[in-house]
Amino acid sequence: MSATTPRCVLRLPRGAPGWPAALEHLHEPPAELWRRGRLWPPPVAAVAVVGARAATLSGMEVARELGRELAAAGVVVISGLARGIDAAAHRGALEAGGPTLAVLGCGVDVCYPRGHERLLEAVCDAGAVISEDPPGTEPAGWRFPRRNRLIAALALAVVVVEAGERSGALSTARHAADLGREVLAVPGSVLSPQSRGTNRLIRDGAVPLLELDDLASAVPELGLNPPRPRRGGGARAPDDPALRALLELLGDDPLHPDQLAEATGARASEVAVRLCALELGGWVATLPGGRITRAGGR
Repeated sequence: MSATTPRCVLRLPRGAPGWPAALEHLHEPPAELWRRGRLWPPPVAAVAVVGARAATLSGMEVARELGRELAAAGVVVISGLARGIDAAAHRGALEAGGPTLAVLGCGVDVCYPRGHERLLEAVCDAGAVISEDPPGTEPAGWRFPRRNRLIAALALAVVVVEAGERSGALSTARHAADLGREVLAVPGSVLSPQSRGTNRLIRDGAVPLLELDDLASAVPELGLNPPRPRRGGGARAPDDPALRALLELLGDDPLHPDQLAEATGARASEVAVRLCALELGGWVATLPGGRITRAGGR
Protein backbone atom coordinates (compact mmCIF):
# COMPACT_ATOMS: atom_id res chain seq x y z
CA MET A 1 0.00 0.00 0.00
CA SER A 2 1.51 3.33 -1.02
CA ALA A 3 2.16 6.15 1.42
CA THR A 4 -0.37 8.37 -0.37
CA THR A 5 -3.37 6.13 0.20
CA PRO A 6 -5.73 7.15 2.99
CA ARG A 7 -5.70 3.64 4.50
CA CYS A 8 -1.91 3.71 5.07
CA VAL A 9 -0.78 4.35 8.66
CA LEU A 10 2.23 6.66 8.87
CA ARG A 11 4.42 7.58 11.84
CA LEU A 12 5.74 11.13 12.19
CA PRO A 13 8.39 11.76 14.88
CA ARG A 14 8.46 15.15 16.55
CA GLY A 15 10.49 17.64 14.52
CA ALA A 16 10.37 15.62 11.29
CA PRO A 17 9.38 17.34 8.03
CA GLY A 18 5.65 17.92 8.11
CA TRP A 19 5.50 18.17 11.90
CA PRO A 20 2.81 20.76 12.80
CA ALA A 21 4.57 23.80 14.25
CA ALA A 22 1.45 24.61 16.28
CA LEU A 23 2.09 21.58 18.50
CA GLU A 24 5.30 23.19 19.72
CA HIS A 25 3.15 25.74 21.56
CA LEU A 26 2.17 22.97 23.98
CA HIS A 27 3.90 22.59 27.33
CA GLU A 28 4.33 18.89 26.56
CA PRO A 29 4.16 18.21 22.82
CA PRO A 30 3.69 14.60 21.77
CA ALA A 31 6.81 12.63 20.92
CA GLU A 32 5.25 11.38 17.72
CA LEU A 33 2.05 11.34 15.70
CA TRP A 34 0.38 8.52 13.84
CA ARG A 35 -1.88 9.42 10.95
CA ARG A 36 -4.07 8.15 8.18
CA GLY A 37 -5.38 10.25 5.31
CA ARG A 38 -4.37 12.73 2.64
CA LEU A 39 -4.60 16.03 4.52
CA TRP A 40 -1.06 16.74 5.68
CA PRO A 41 0.31 18.91 7.09
CA PRO A 42 -2.84 20.40 8.66
CA PRO A 43 -3.59 23.86 7.26
CA VAL A 44 -3.24 26.84 9.58
CA ALA A 45 -6.81 27.95 8.78
CA ALA A 46 -8.56 25.45 11.03
CA VAL A 47 -11.33 25.67 13.63
CA ALA A 48 -12.16 23.07 16.26
CA VAL A 49 -15.88 22.37 16.73
CA VAL A 50 -16.50 20.33 19.87
CA GLY A 51 -19.21 19.59 22.39
CA ALA A 52 -21.39 17.14 24.23
CA ARG A 53 -21.78 13.51 23.25
CA ALA A 54 -25.36 13.50 24.54
CA ALA A 55 -26.24 16.51 22.41
CA THR A 56 -29.68 17.85 21.59
CA LEU A 57 -31.03 17.71 18.04
CA SER A 58 -30.77 21.49 17.84
CA GLY A 59 -27.17 21.38 19.04
CA MET A 60 -26.23 18.80 16.43
CA GLU A 61 -27.94 20.89 13.75
CA VAL A 62 -25.86 23.91 14.81
CA ALA A 63 -22.66 21.84 14.68
CA ARG A 64 -23.54 20.37 11.30
CA GLU A 65 -24.33 23.75 9.76
CA LEU A 66 -21.20 25.27 11.26
CA GLY A 67 -19.14 22.44 9.79
CA ARG A 68 -20.75 23.01 6.39
CA GLU A 69 -20.19 26.76 6.40
CA LEU A 70 -16.59 26.52 7.57
CA ALA A 71 -15.73 23.90 4.98
CA ALA A 72 -17.47 25.90 2.24
CA ALA A 73 -15.32 28.88 3.24
CA GLY A 74 -12.12 26.84 2.95
CA VAL A 75 -11.56 26.33 6.69
CA VAL A 76 -10.64 22.88 7.98
CA VAL A 77 -12.91 21.55 10.72
CA ILE A 78 -11.16 19.72 13.58
CA SER A 79 -12.95 17.53 16.09
CA GLY A 80 -12.68 14.25 17.98
CA LEU A 81 -15.03 11.87 16.11
CA ALA A 82 -17.11 11.35 19.25
CA ARG A 83 -20.87 10.96 19.19
CA GLY A 84 -23.04 14.07 19.20
CA ILE A 85 -21.46 17.42 18.39
CA ASP A 86 -18.13 16.05 17.11
CA ALA A 87 -19.72 13.69 14.60
CA ALA A 88 -22.17 16.35 13.43
CA ALA A 89 -19.33 18.83 12.77
CA HIS A 90 -17.35 16.23 10.78
CA ARG A 91 -20.42 15.29 8.76
CA GLY A 92 -21.22 18.90 7.97
CA ALA A 93 -17.71 19.49 6.65
CA LEU A 94 -17.86 16.34 4.53
CA GLU A 95 -21.27 17.31 3.13
CA ALA A 96 -19.77 20.60 1.95
CA GLY A 97 -16.98 18.72 0.18
CA GLY A 98 -14.30 19.97 2.52
CA PRO A 99 -11.58 18.12 4.39
CA THR A 100 -11.86 17.53 8.11
CA LEU A 101 -9.36 16.38 10.72
CA ALA A 102 -10.18 13.94 13.53
CA VAL A 103 -7.92 13.69 16.59
CA LEU A 104 -8.42 10.39 18.40
CA GLY A 105 -7.92 9.12 21.93
CA CYS A 106 -6.96 5.69 20.58
CA GLY A 107 -4.96 4.28 17.69
CA VAL A 108 -5.80 5.53 14.21
CA ASP A 109 -6.69 1.97 13.21
CA VAL A 110 -9.21 1.63 16.05
CA CYS A 111 -12.77 2.85 15.50
CA TYR A 112 -14.25 4.46 18.57
CA PRO A 113 -17.08 4.77 19.24
CA ARG A 114 -18.54 1.70 17.58
CA GLY A 115 -20.87 2.62 14.80
CA HIS A 116 -18.60 5.34 13.40
CA GLU A 117 -16.73 3.05 11.00
CA ARG A 118 -18.14 4.73 7.88
CA LEU A 119 -17.54 8.20 9.28
CA LEU A 120 -13.95 7.29 10.18
CA GLU A 121 -13.25 6.08 6.66
CA ALA A 122 -14.92 9.14 5.13
CA VAL A 123 -12.72 11.43 7.23
CA CYS A 124 -9.64 9.46 6.13
CA ASP A 125 -10.67 9.73 2.48
CA ALA A 126 -11.33 13.48 2.57
CA GLY A 127 -8.98 14.63 5.31
CA ALA A 128 -6.97 12.87 8.01
CA VAL A 129 -7.17 11.03 11.31
CA ILE A 130 -4.33 11.46 13.80
CA SER A 131 -3.31 10.23 17.25
CA GLU A 132 -0.26 10.36 19.48
CA ASP A 133 -0.93 6.72 20.41
CA PRO A 134 0.42 3.89 18.24
CA PRO A 135 -1.83 1.66 16.15
CA GLY A 136 -3.75 -0.88 18.15
CA THR A 137 -4.12 1.37 21.21
CA GLU A 138 -7.57 0.92 22.71
CA PRO A 139 -9.52 3.93 24.02
CA ALA A 140 -9.26 4.77 27.72
CA GLY A 141 -10.91 7.55 29.70
CA TRP A 142 -7.65 9.32 30.52
CA ARG A 143 -6.58 9.49 26.87
CA PHE A 144 -9.40 11.84 25.82
CA PRO A 145 -8.52 14.84 28.03
CA ARG A 146 -4.92 14.39 26.87
CA ARG A 147 -5.86 14.40 23.18
CA ASN A 148 -7.97 17.54 23.70
CA ARG A 149 -4.79 19.60 24.00
CA LEU A 150 -3.89 18.54 20.44
CA ILE A 151 -7.28 19.64 19.14
CA ALA A 152 -6.83 23.04 20.78
CA ALA A 153 -3.26 23.49 19.55
CA LEU A 154 -4.02 22.66 15.92
CA ALA A 155 -6.88 25.17 15.67
CA LEU A 156 -6.93 28.96 15.49
CA ALA A 157 -10.17 28.89 17.47
CA VAL A 158 -12.30 26.44 19.43
CA VAL A 159 -16.09 26.56 19.20
CA VAL A 160 -18.01 24.74 21.94
CA VAL A 161 -21.55 24.09 20.70
CA GLU A 162 -23.01 22.29 23.72
CA ALA A 163 -21.38 21.18 26.97
CA GLY A 164 -22.54 20.07 30.37
CA GLU A 165 -20.81 21.16 33.54
CA ARG A 166 -18.27 18.32 33.32
CA SER A 167 -18.05 17.92 29.57
CA GLY A 168 -14.67 17.02 28.12
CA ALA A 169 -15.18 19.82 25.62
CA LEU A 170 -14.52 22.27 28.44
CA SER A 171 -11.00 20.91 28.79
CA THR A 172 -10.46 21.64 25.09
CA ALA A 173 -11.62 25.21 25.74
CA ARG A 174 -9.24 25.53 28.70
CA HIS A 175 -6.31 24.29 26.63
CA ALA A 176 -7.25 26.75 23.88
CA ALA A 177 -7.36 29.67 26.32
CA ASP A 178 -3.98 28.66 27.78
CA LEU A 179 -2.53 28.60 24.26
CA GLY A 180 -3.94 32.01 23.38
CA ARG A 181 -6.49 30.61 20.93
CA GLU A 182 -9.91 32.22 20.66
CA VAL A 183 -12.72 30.41 22.48
CA LEU A 184 -16.32 30.76 21.30
CA ALA A 185 -19.48 29.15 22.64
CA VAL A 186 -23.05 28.82 21.45
CA PRO A 187 -25.43 30.16 24.11
CA GLY A 188 -28.34 28.00 25.19
CA SER A 189 -31.20 27.71 27.60
CA VAL A 190 -30.28 28.16 31.26
CA LEU A 191 -32.55 25.18 31.91
CA SER A 192 -30.71 22.86 29.52
CA PRO A 193 -28.01 20.65 31.10
CA GLN A 194 -26.22 20.59 27.74
CA SER A 195 -25.84 24.39 27.81
CA ARG A 196 -24.60 24.91 31.35
CA GLY A 197 -20.98 24.59 30.29
CA THR A 198 -21.28 26.84 27.25
CA ASN A 199 -23.19 29.51 29.15
CA ARG A 200 -20.51 29.53 31.82
CA LEU A 201 -17.80 29.85 29.18
CA ILE A 202 -19.56 32.95 27.87
CA ARG A 203 -19.92 34.32 31.39
CA ASP A 204 -16.18 33.81 31.87
CA GLY A 205 -15.23 35.64 28.67
CA ALA A 206 -15.79 33.32 25.70
CA VAL A 207 -17.20 34.96 22.57
CA PRO A 208 -20.90 34.15 22.02
CA LEU A 209 -21.39 32.51 18.62
CA LEU A 210 -24.75 33.37 17.07
CA GLU A 211 -23.68 33.45 13.44
CA LEU A 212 -20.56 32.85 11.37
CA ASP A 213 -19.81 36.57 11.36
CA ASP A 214 -19.06 36.29 15.08
CA LEU A 215 -16.25 33.86 14.30
CA ALA A 216 -15.03 36.01 11.41
CA SER A 217 -14.79 39.04 13.71
CA ALA A 218 -13.13 37.13 16.55
CA VAL A 219 -10.53 35.43 14.35
CA PRO A 220 -9.74 37.65 11.35
CA GLU A 221 -6.76 35.41 10.51
CA LEU A 222 -9.24 32.86 9.16
CA GLY A 223 -10.11 35.23 6.32
CA LEU A 224 -13.77 34.34 6.64
CA ASN A 225 -16.04 36.25 4.33
CA PRO A 226 -18.33 33.47 3.15
CA PRO A 227 -21.41 34.18 1.07
CA ARG A 228 -24.64 33.46 2.87
CA PRO A 229 -26.07 30.21 1.54
CA ARG A 230 -29.47 30.64 -0.03
CA ARG A 231 -32.12 28.14 0.87
CA GLY A 232 -35.21 27.38 -1.14
CA GLY A 233 -36.23 25.50 -4.22
CA GLY A 234 -34.80 22.01 -3.89
CA ALA A 235 -32.57 22.77 -0.89
CA ARG A 236 -32.73 20.43 2.07
CA ALA A 237 -34.86 21.35 5.05
CA PRO A 238 -33.51 21.37 8.60
CA ASP A 239 -33.22 17.90 10.11
CA ASP A 240 -34.72 18.91 13.45
CA PRO A 241 -38.56 19.01 13.43
CA ALA A 242 -38.47 21.92 15.90
CA LEU A 243 -36.39 23.94 13.43
CA ARG A 244 -38.74 23.11 10.58
CA ALA A 245 -41.69 24.24 12.70
CA LEU A 246 -40.09 27.63 13.31
CA LEU A 247 -39.25 28.03 9.64
CA GLU A 248 -42.82 27.27 8.63
CA LEU A 249 -44.09 30.07 10.88
CA LEU A 250 -42.05 32.65 9.03
CA GLY A 251 -44.05 33.84 6.04
CA ASP A 252 -43.82 37.18 4.28
CA ASP A 253 -43.85 39.19 7.51
CA PRO A 254 -40.85 39.13 9.87
CA LEU A 255 -41.58 38.05 13.43
CA HIS A 256 -39.95 38.79 16.77
CA PRO A 257 -38.50 35.80 18.68
CA ASP A 258 -41.09 36.39 21.42
CA GLN A 259 -43.86 35.96 18.83
CA LEU A 260 -42.29 32.72 17.67
CA ALA A 261 -42.04 31.49 21.25
CA GLU A 262 -45.71 32.28 21.84
CA ALA A 263 -46.76 30.58 18.61
CA THR A 264 -44.80 27.40 19.32
CA GLY A 265 -45.29 27.25 23.06
CA ALA A 266 -41.53 26.92 23.54
CA ARG A 267 -39.42 28.88 26.01
CA ALA A 268 -37.80 32.02 24.64
CA SER A 269 -34.35 30.60 25.45
CA GLU A 270 -35.11 27.44 23.45
CA VAL A 271 -36.33 29.50 20.50
CA ALA A 272 -33.10 31.54 20.64
CA VAL A 273 -30.97 28.38 20.27
CA ARG A 274 -33.10 27.14 17.37
CA LEU A 275 -32.90 30.49 15.62
CA CYS A 276 -29.13 30.34 15.99
CA ALA A 277 -29.11 27.01 14.14
CA LEU A 278 -31.37 28.39 11.41
CA GLU A 279 -29.25 31.51 10.97
CA LEU A 280 -26.02 29.51 10.80
CA GLY A 281 -27.67 27.36 8.14
CA GLY A 282 -28.70 30.38 6.11
CA TRP A 283 -32.43 29.74 6.43
CA VAL A 284 -33.19 32.95 8.36
CA ALA A 285 -31.70 36.38 8.97
CA THR A 286 -32.01 38.87 11.81
CA LEU A 287 -33.29 42.33 10.90
CA PRO A 288 -32.62 45.60 12.76
CA GLY A 289 -34.74 45.56 15.88
CA GLY A 290 -34.33 41.82 16.33
CA ARG A 291 -37.10 40.62 14.03
CA ILE A 292 -36.51 37.36 12.17
CA THR A 293 -37.14 36.81 8.48
CA ARG A 294 -36.51 34.03 6.02
CA ALA A 295 -33.14 34.46 4.31
CA GLY A 296 -33.60 36.79 1.39
CA GLY A 297 -36.94 37.93 2.79
CA ARG A 298 -38.03 41.49 3.45
